[in-house]
Amino acid sequence: MQVDGIMAEGAIINTLVGGSGPPLMLIHGYPENHLCWHKMVAELSKRFTLVLPDLRGYGDSSKPGTSPQHVNYAKSVMGSDLIQVMRTLGFERFQAVGHDRGGRVLQSMMLDNPEQVTRGVMLDIVPSDLMYASMNKDLGTRYFWWFFHIQQEPLPENFINALPEYYVRSHFGIQNRSESTVPPELMADYIRTCGEPAAVHAACEDFRAGAGIDSRVLEANRRAGRKITQPLLTVWGSKGTIGQSLDVAALWREEADNVSASGLPCGHLIHEEDPQGLLSLLKSFLEPH
Repeated sequence: MQVDGIMAEGAIINTLVGGSGPPLMLIHGYPENHLCWHKMVAELSKRFTLVLPDLRGYGDSSKPGTSPQHVNYAKSVMGSDLIQVMRTLGFERFQAVGHDRGGRVLQSMMLDNPEQVTRGVMLDIVPSDLMYASMNKDLGTRYFWWFFHIQQEPLPENFINALPEYYVRSHFGIQNRSESTVPPELMADYIRTCGEPAAVHAACEDFRAGAGIDSRVLEANRRAGRKITQPLLTVWGSKGTIGQSLDVAALWREEADNVSASGLPCGHLIHEEDPQGLLSLLKSFLEPH
């Protein structure tokens, strides 16, 4: 597979490309990068040309700074980066899988670019505004960073930058439901790319945008009756916080017209904890079958 830095508007997107067949984009979440798909690529690359980007602010992609209303990390902007990546590679139509923050970017892409993104898979998320609306003591405690990261700059940045490795490792410890989920060499790379100050700030801006401009856009879309029309598969970890706290399938059926849904016996990091289960679902859902 080949790594390229692809220019988008306002950011260079580090991208891994390889495989053979129709294009499939895999979009990582926080605090990972494109390497998180390491258990999936060998099998998927037999059937698809895989495009694995680092989102802006993550991995080895550009990390734009502060902007009014945190618009540099609005999901519409992050999604526009990825549409440009695919166009640069010559792909006008493609399928995509998004985990965690990557799923939030994918939701925006599917709404804004229905002719380009033909089919999508959301891994262990519900829409950002519904996540906040569903918060109670238990969910807020288990997902405390949804409130910590959105505090005014530089409060969360300063705390995280004091012990970045500890913070990243602790995050994985909270989310995982399987032992030895993340190999040591990958953990080291996640700490390298997500633990340096520019990346810490970028992640906080990502969450601030999620609580602000992104949630307002989702609420406006809902009031206008604007839904995802493409086929959508939502997959959650039944041992994780999302699967145990929310009716994931029901919430996505409010957002999309054509929803398939399935839980897997794992935690949040589905692609790391149950790659074979996820591969089976993807093979059934993605085209070509």
